[in-house]
Amino acid sequence: MTAQTAHGSAPEAAEVLRAHAEDAFAAELAALAAQDDRPRPERWRLSPWAVATYLLGGTLPDGTVITPKYVGPRRTVEVAVTTLATDRALLLLGVPGTAKTWVSEHLAAAISGDSTLLVQGTAGTPEEAVRYGWNYAQLLAHGPSRDALVPSPVMRAMAHGQIARVEELTRIPADVQDSLITVLSEKTLPIPELGAEQQAVRGFNLIATANDRDRGVNELSSALRRRFNTVVLPLPGSLEEEVEIVSRRVAQLGRSLDLPQLPDGAAEIRRVVTVFRELRAGVTADGRTKVKTPSGTLSTAEAISVVTNGLALAAHFGDGALRAGDVVPGVAGAVLRDPGADTVVWQEYLEGVLRERDGWKDFYRAARENAH
Repeated sequence: MTAQTAHGSAPEAAEVLRAHAEDAFAAELAALAAQDDRPRPERWRLSPWAVATYLLGGTLPDGTVITPKYVGPRRTVEVAVTTLATDRALLLLGVPGTAKTWVSEHLAAAISGDSTLLVQGTAGTPEEAVRYGWNYAQLLAHGPSRDALVPSPVMRAMAHGQIARVEELTRIPADVQDSLITVLSEKTLPIPELGAEQQAVRGFNLIATANDRDRGVNELSSALRRRFNTVVLPLPGSLEEEVEIVSRRVAQLGRSLDLPQLPDGAAEIRRVVTVFRELRAGVTADGRTKVKTPSGTLSTAEAISVVTNGLALAAHFGDGALRAGDVVPGVAGAVLRDPGADTVVWQEYLEGVLRERDGWKDFYRAARENAH
């Protein structure tokens, strides 16, 4: 399913800045569906095994290579997938940058073939975004009717047996959150204005994402939390794992933005990830030196953004090779969220760790120049 333009026609795939997962990986999904002979829950496009393979990657019997969409514990993905095959909703929990949204999108794409049934949680999300609204012209002209009703993404997913997504659930006001309780427990959405209801069709389920690091968090009520099976997505466990994640996503973003693919950029990716991991953990990789932790999260997602921006600098204002000077401004920007306290953290890290580290002289010099 491709989003429609304002003029009613779908844009060409090559023109879309970021294709939906079901469009970007349509060939892989089709290959999996063609060779998937395992039992599928009703209205699922793939079996649970094939959904997990789509996320984690693998090679099919005919030689088709399925690229990994998520690099992390296999069991975490298996639990998430099997949850959606039950009557429990799925809550993906983790600190910012642990790929909650990415996993949510790909799960919906693999299961329903449509990742666009999305409610974006904010402090201003109204109840209508979760339940339904009204076409007020129709409402005033003819009164409450099915034609005047504007279904939410959740309601549409219930009607068609698909996966709905709610991003940043804990940023939604508590009273709006709780409008999901009846949907998740009774599998029905009352429409009192019409004396009717929307019952969920087999195949319906809901994926929510949340983290407790952002400001403005609204804790879930115990009644709502019981309706979810919570799966915690961890930060990458090792430097190599995080480097792989960043490298893969940067390559994908680079292709979509027509940035050059730089084979010699691996060293700078490793250095960005090393800095982020050490400052995040409060200790150097060798465990010998403790460092202060900045106020920001320094997530994997931020590392991807830093390297992608560095690629753009190298392509448009450099000699085409990714160098320390291309990534240092982004690293400093990610670290210095609180200009007061974080400046001290960054300076102490530069002088106490990077200044004498073998092979990091160019990075240190670029960081010092950037500071001035």
